[in-house]
Formats: sequence, structure tokens, C-alpha cells
Amino acid sequence: MERKFNILRSTAVPLPIENVDTDQIIPARFLKSTSKEGFGNNLFRDWRYDANNNPVKDFVLNNPKYSGSILVAGKNFGCGSSREHAAWAIADYGFKAVISSFFADIHKNNELNNFVLPVVVSDKFLKSLFKSIDNDPATMITIDLPNQIVINEATGEKEHFDISPYKKECLMEGLDDIEYLLKNKKAIEKFETERAEKWN
Repeated sequence: MERKFNILRSTAVPLPIENVDTDQIIPARFLKSTSKEGFGNNLFRDWRYDANNNPVKDFVLNNPKYSGSILVAGKNFGCGSSREHAAWAIADYGFKAVISSFFADIHKNNELNNFVLPVVVSDKFLKSLFKSIDNDPATMITIDLPNQIVINEATGEKEHFDISPYKKECLMEGLDDIEYLLKNKKAIEKFETERAEKWN
């Protein structure tokens, strides 16, 4: 999986449902594995398949007209339990970014830690995205991480989004927390040495 995130231009999969919790993203019965691989197969499992494991025709992930590496979700996405497996499933399915007007904090951080960019937009902008995708599933969305801008190419609307400078750097360089520390090892050691000398 390509970790580095710079500018993403893609079609999107719309999920206009509010208060999607982590048990709906990945049901608890699939949490036995400690490997991150394979969780994408069970993303939104109980919405994608019926009791006989047949695909639910009307669910968006089973609709061939929708595709892309961006999930556009309703308000309050990722609420409920703090399971990181929900972010694993989103990443393993192939989504590189999720756009919503509000994320549960823990889930938002779990996405960032798994190289998925959560983009928080206004309710108005989110509504416009859903409308554009509904009118034309081929609608392109551009997420410009360096400039922190998301663009609805169907309407030309743009909106700025926030992200911590630390997580922005990690995403752009494809580094997890440990790799980030190792990259800055010399600077950390220099700081510690200078601090020790100052107080000795």
C-alpha cells in the first residue's frame, strides 16, 4: 500500500448515512485477527451482505457505478467503540481518504495512524458533494493535502480543512509514529544533550 499522501484526485463512494459507528464499519465478530490484512473484505459487512452472504444489491459498495479511493460519509462518522480495526478495514478496502462534516475523535486519529486522511468539511459542502455524486457518479474530487484544500470539481467549490502539522508531515512522508521518531533521532539526541548540559 502506498503510504505517502500528497494530492489525491478521484471519484468517490457516497455513504449519506449519519452516525455510522465502528460496529457498522467492521462488526465485532471480525475482530479476532491481529493482522491488518483482509479487513477490507468485511467493511460494512452487515450492510453489504444478507444473512445468506449474498451481496445486497442496493448497498453502495455493491453498486458498480460508484468507485474511487474517497469515501464521502454522513455526519458523525466512526462513533461508538474505539476499535482501530474500523480504520484497518477502510484502509484495506482501498480508501485513501474519508470526507465528512464530523468524525469521532478516536476514529479520526485511528484513520490518520493508518494513512487514511479524514477530511472535515462544512455541512453545506458535504451536502453539495453528495448532490454532485448523485447527479454524476463520475464526479471528481481533489484533496490537496499540502494546501489543505478539498475541491468539488463538478461545481468548482473549494473548502479548507484542518490537520495537525505533525500528522500532515507523517502522511506526506509516509511515516508512522516510530518512523517519524527515528527520522528525527539525531535532532532529539542533540536536544537532550544540550538540555542536560544546561542543567548540569
